[in-house]
Amino acid sequence: MSASHTRAVHQSWGAWVALVGTLAFCSAFQTQAAGLARQDCRLQSEIAGGSVAARCGWLSVPENREQPSGKQIRLHVAVIPSLRLEPVGDPLFVLSGGPGQAASDFYISIAPALARVRRDRDIVLVDQRGTGKSNRMDCTFPDESDITFSDPQQLRELTKVCLDNLPGDPRYYTTSVAVRDLDDVRAALGYQKLDLYGVSYGTRVAQHYMRRYPKRVRVAILDGVVPPQLALGPDIALDAQAAIDQAFARCTSSSDCKRAFPDIAATFATLRARVQEQPIALSIPDPLSAEPVQARLGAPELTAAVRLLSYSDETLSALPLLIQEAETGQPQALAAQYLMIKRSLDTQFAYGMHFAVVCSEDAPRWDERSVPQSALAKTYIGESFMTSMRTICEQWPRGPVDEDFSKPLQSAIPTLVLSGGNDPVTPARYGEQILPGLSKSKHLVLEGQGHGQIAVGCMPRVVAEFIGAGTADSLDDACLRNVTPAPFLLSRSAPAP
Repeated sequence: MSASHTRAVHQSWGAWVALVGTLAFCSAFQTQAAGLARQDCRLQSEIAGGSVAARCGWLSVPENREQPSGKQIRLHVAVIPSLRLEPVGDPLFVLSGGPGQAASDFYISIAPALARVRRDRDIVLVDQRGTGKSNRMDCTFPDESDITFSDPQQLRELTKVCLDNLPGDPRYYTTSVAVRDLDDVRAALGYQKLDLYGVSYGTRVAQHYMRRYPKRVRVAILDGVVPPQLALGPDIALDAQAAIDQAFARCTSSSDCKRAFPDIAATFATLRARVQEQPIALSIPDPLSAEPVQARLGAPELTAAVRLLSYSDETLSALPLLIQEAETGQPQALAAQYLMIKRSLDTQFAYGMHFAVVCSEDAPRWDERSVPQSALAKTYIGESFMTSMRTICEQWPRGPVDEDFSKPLQSAIPTLVLSGGNDPVTPARYGEQILPGLSKSKHLVLEGQGHGQIAVGCMPRVVAEFIGAGTADSLDDACLRNVTPAPFLLSRSAPAP
């Protein structure tokens, strides 16, 4: 899996993903700083590769904020110290996506992109309650099940088992509760103000924190925006289809790609219809160990692989080749991609926390944006996603959501909004939706890019300059005009010229 693929999957909301399991190894040496004890530790990723030195600690908070003396949970906090002995700026708090991904997991994949920022300021990672090491609210589904394509009765049974085995009360893991945790961490670390970087679902957390604690935020970067007024879910299949359509159109407009894959959209439709009718059973080398493993390529596997590969322009560039191979009798590579994606999800994704957020914050608003089933049926995801999510949320207990949670944010905080021109889950129009309420904002849209822009091209420099200046008024973003999507892979040996 390429670095770009790792970055893209980390930042997804839509396939409701993320990837990386982080282990923090702490030494015995300990210091006390501003009310939160921290130890030397090292954050390591099983999938993204590499490791990062940090100072790790724990902060106890009430699980139910209305019962301060009741059950306590521990939040895992990691501080990546500034390279300066004395930081010259406010810390940058990194908020990850999902919902269900831990910030300490996500940071491993984007650490190089934030190297300039770290020169002058601390970077703070708070595993949001229910993720990572912060009382992870996880569910273990059987290997043979796929919740998006499961029979409704089977899904109800799986949901009940999940709820019965959670380590906490799922009502108290919503965004409205989590932003209070975030401000407690800020205070415990002794920071008066902070800067925010949020990606995907993390942009929802960032915007709500900006609403609740406007005097605590100096600047914000919102990467792959989720507008507060939008209930995510009904449009997911439509946006995913639009991204694939755009990619296929780009292939057709290229003479080399069109020659290699004469009608890739039709080829994909034929493959999808075939595996829906009769899934392909096969034996493939394990992507990690090379040992033979039994796999299958049916509708669930094809849907997951295509959707996740479309999150990054680099991984999407291989999709026409993978589809063509699968349709002409060589499905092994596409099946292997699915195996890697599933393992990534199972390793990092906290389903219990994910459902706690979606079923409390989005599900009550789904009927406000009704998408005809006929429209969903025309997409490669189809109706199954929304059918499954409705089934789960019918059983899931709802938690506290602030009354103004879904209102458009009105803020004068300097804000940089980042969008990919071919994002399959938070398209650029979402970024446009929030601009009217942000009086000091700038929206950057990168041509042909997928989900999450922080590491694309010269964006690390642009973001560092924005944070340093504290304003986007004179931001030099001309270098981003050179960003173009990766050329399509025409064979196993080379991309298009």
